[in-house]
Amino acid sequence: MIFTRRDFFKMMAAGAGAATIPGLAAAADKSSSSILYANVVPEPAGWVAGLNISNPAVIVSVNIFDGLVAFDESYKPVPQLAASWEESADHKTITFHLQKGVTWHDGKPFTSADVAYSLLEVTKKLHPRGNATFGSLDAVDTPDAHTAVLRFSQPAPAVWAALGGFETQILPKHIYEGSAPLTNPINSKPIGNGPYLFKEWVRGSHVILERNPNYWDKKNQPHLERIVFRIIPDAGARLAALESGEILFAPTDAVPLPDLVRLQKDPRFVVTGQPFAGLAPIGFFDFNLRRKTFQDVRVRQAFAHAINRDLLAKTVWYGLAKPATGPIASHQKQYYKADTQQYEFNPAKAEQLLDAAGLKRGADGVRLRINNLPLPFGNQYVLTAEFIRAQLKRIGVELTIIPTDVPTFNRRAYQEYDFDTTTNWYSAFSDPQLGVIRRYWSEAIKPGTVSSNSTGYSTAEMDAVVKGIRFETDTAKRRTFIDQLQVIAQRDVPSINLLELQLYSIWSSRLQGLSKSPFGAYDSLASATVKS
Repeated sequence: MIFTRRDFFKMMAAGAGAATIPGLAAAADKSSSSILYANVVPEPAGWVAGLNISNPAVIVSVNIFDGLVAFDESYKPVPQLAASWEESADHKTITFHLQKGVTWHDGKPFTSADVAYSLLEVTKKLHPRGNATFGSLDAVDTPDAHTAVLRFSQPAPAVWAALGGFETQILPKHIYEGSAPLTNPINSKPIGNGPYLFKEWVRGSHVILERNPNYWDKKNQPHLERIVFRIIPDAGARLAALESGEILFAPTDAVPLPDLVRLQKDPRFVVTGQPFAGLAPIGFFDFNLRRKTFQDVRVRQAFAHAINRDLLAKTVWYGLAKPATGPIASHQKQYYKADTQQYEFNPAKAEQLLDAAGLKRGADGVRLRINNLPLPFGNQYVLTAEFIRAQLKRIGVELTIIPTDVPTFNRRAYQEYDFDTTTNWYSAFSDPQLGVIRRYWSEAIKPGTVSSNSTGYSTAEMDAVVKGIRFETDTAKRRTFIDQLQVIAQRDVPSINLLELQLYSIWSSRLQGLSKSPFGAYDSLASATVKS
């Protein structure tokens, strides 16, 4: 008998965590309809998405915490923790009437005080996008336990796109008040008010959630008794676990793209980008503008001309991505501007720009030696960095790739700014105020806050445009500011917009009842069921 690499990974997938997760070994629970085995990768530093902004944290966290609102298939907000609301004619006051009978998982009541604390002390101050969305939120009045009145000094037109639990998380005030929220130990064992209770986290192995028997929403009670999110770092082992039925749900970054293309044709699986349609992710190459070399726009433009984005999309991304022309994806037609400055693949022009910037080739042919931190969210970002390294070598730039884990990447990229360049992606979300301006706004330079402005890019011109996006309520006038942002971003190129990405989820055809909203991967699994 020939023992293949795939056989090895199947064996590892079946056994991984078997000693710590009851019933996992030898596919004993394959036919169970009460337990869902899922995958989440990479392992984040904590599971409170309002404080630890990352795909894996959000995917788990939305099962533990509800938001003030949820979204339907048309992106419209629908009631969740907020049963109803009214907005003033000047858009400066929003009154939320909260659900009654909601309790935190420790039995304490959920009240308007939790909303006020979370918005003012957590989201506005600590969330990488919170200051952009809630910067003009001056106060949250709490006239009673079930009424929260948000008072803005200026209108915040994007706030309605940000009130879902995946973006603006309501945390228990009685646990967080008086602590440093970012380092509170509860972040590794969160207490929420959603359909599932946090049971345990065995680092490097799994996270277990259990059905909340006291869930407040009587019309949408969770069906599954338990959800086990397995942490399987190796892509081959994840693929084997999917194909053997050891895991039924892989919301993102599960398998190498060649295997994803193959699974698209396999009737045992559903492979779709629908659960991420509302995220509009853009892949980019960031410069650290604190480095003197990158303060010359000609150097940044040279890099942009040196990278063949069409070839990157076709080869490294197997045609499952497309070249980006700016920071907003082309399918977001209500905001996208096509006629911005573009950087065609032209190595000769790149070399001319570097020469003009004073970066001549040395005797060894090298002009510049720099490093790159690829995002540790799967091998695609390392492969992208390797592609860029080969492209830059042609113009005399030596790029050293430094692989990291998630905590190290976050520390170096967002706290210490210890990098020359990064290969990364952010979601633009359904409104560019949520996900785009953080890359270019000076006030989004927040040391220690992940997924913020790590380049250090800061100009009065861009800040004025951002102000218009944040506060202009006239749709046509606001669109003018959004157009200007795209023009300036492409002209100044503090970050090269590489690709419009498409994130994919994979699940077994046995798994039913998943959310159909544009933020499906960021919705809870309360409605999910498993066919025996």
